[in-house]
Amino acid sequence: MKTKPDLSFWKLWNLSFGFFGVQIAYALQSANVSRIFATIGADPHDLSYFWILPPLMGLVVQPIVGTMSDNTWNRFGRRLPYLIVGALVAVLVMCLLPNAGSFGLSISSAIIVGLAALMLLDTSINMAMQPFKMLVGDMVNEKQKGLAYSIQSFLCNAGSIVGFVFPFFLAWIGLQKTAPEGEVPQTVIWSFYIGAAILLLCVAYSLVKIKEWPPKLYEEYNGTPESAKTGKKEKTNLVKLLRNAPSTFWTVGLVQFFCWFAFLFMWTYTTGTVATNAYHTPVVDKVASLTDGTNSVSGKYILINDTVTLIAQGRINTDALPAAANADATPSERLADYLHSMPGEITLITGTNVARDHQTGKIDILEKETHSFDAPKAQLDMKKDLDTTSEQYSAAGDWVGILFAVQALGSVLWAVVLPRFRSRKFSYALSLFLGAAGFALAGILTNPYMLFIPFVLIGCAWAAMLAWPFTILTNSLRGGNIGAYLGLFNCSICLPQIIAAITGGWILAAFSLPGELAPQDLMMIVAGISLLLGAASVYFIKEGKGSQEVAETPLESENI
Repeated sequence: MKTKPDLSFWKLWNLSFGFFGVQIAYALQSANVSRIFATIGADPHDLSYFWILPPLMGLVVQPIVGTMSDNTWNRFGRRLPYLIVGALVAVLVMCLLPNAGSFGLSISSAIIVGLAALMLLDTSINMAMQPFKMLVGDMVNEKQKGLAYSIQSFLCNAGSIVGFVFPFFLAWIGLQKTAPEGEVPQTVIWSFYIGAAILLLCVAYSLVKIKEWPPKLYEEYNGTPESAKTGKKEKTNLVKLLRNAPSTFWTVGLVQFFCWFAFLFMWTYTTGTVATNAYHTPVVDKVASLTDGTNSVSGKYILINDTVTLIAQGRINTDALPAAANADATPSERLADYLHSMPGEITLITGTNVARDHQTGKIDILEKETHSFDAPKAQLDMKKDLDTTSEQYSAAGDWVGILFAVQALGSVLWAVVLPRFRSRKFSYALSLFLGAAGFALAGILTNPYMLFIPFVLIGCAWAAMLAWPFTILTNSLRGGNIGAYLGLFNCSICLPQIIAAITGGWILAAFSLPGELAPQDLMMIVAGISLLLGAASVYFIKEGKGSQEVAETPLESENI
């Protein structure tokens, strides 16, 4: 088997340049998904459930792409066909996702559209990301892999920072950062549009500059895939691979569980935490439903007898209610008194898609349902929520992008320090401990600028999570199934996130009081506890002889 030739710096650069565009898409997704769904109208207790789809799709797609690309040979190459398909789908869906609330749909329908877009976006990002990881393994010799991973690390973090700061920057240059109830601000929408354009340009550049080796030449330099010799696809038994996986595959996976469990909560609850603690976002009372003991009525708009608007955008229309005898009466008390004063049965008309006469203020519900309702028996089910149309909430959402960019910068700086520790396990555990402290502080601090400190600490954990698991695992792998093993190892990233997404709503509900604002800041502290358990689990990792002798630390970005 021949030794792979040295590649020039620019050839190494070209192998990974597309990662810049892919990482912008990933950064926009991770920083804005919870904000988008909250803006559409999702309940904070349900936010974690929407995050099930990204790791679930990664769980399915990564092993398939890894295994199939190990055995793919066609005129487009071995890895590049998956990049082409993934990138094209990602570009289309990036234009759809932020507009999910702009089609005049009901809250539930808009959320379904958003979920479908999120599923397709994460699937396509996963598909586009895998080829760049594998091209380095295919075409770069051992001597240059450290440099190749350093270039990839730079491009990944640069793409992350650009994607994270886009909404803040667009608001700074004057784009509208607030929007009507249920619609996503223009700063977020245009961030996705620009990110999609950059991704398309990066992928086009990669297709022009990357020339994969044909099967015969690949065999001369790598010599492992049977498909390179025969031209036939080699069948890979994933169950057998798992059964024969080295012990490090499982012990590192245990650490991964607690780490990615914590970071799922960060992506889900940071916007709500920052909006509440640091930006003091106004809290609004919304009507979850009206009931008369027999019928339950809910809707974005609720009219009485097709004339008086009781509920608009989920909020009580106090202008439609008579003055209360008690000057301190809340809107919900005024609405209840109004209904109780009405004799017998009334007609309630509900709907979500409306037309409004801006001169008269009259609302015409286009898709409506009519309900017979016993007004004297009316009971209100109220809930408190952050005002997603407020300046404070939009500013908090933009600031979260800045905080995530600070985290990325912190991870870059800490990645330089990590190789200087004599014990890899010690540096791994220390990094996770610092991250745990960062999560706890993020749930407590109330000054926007002081939040830089916890997110730098979280960046330390992020750097170790992306460097050491990959390094430890690849040092323990032998043979020609590295693509399949990397795909399977992605399960240790996806499964904990799926579990966190399923349990997040339950945990938040356990801390919540009925009808009160959901305490999303407490979920950041729960994330810190999880990361602390991850730090303790590093003890169980057993590395083989010589595995510590790594001159450089590969740091790349893992998608979910």
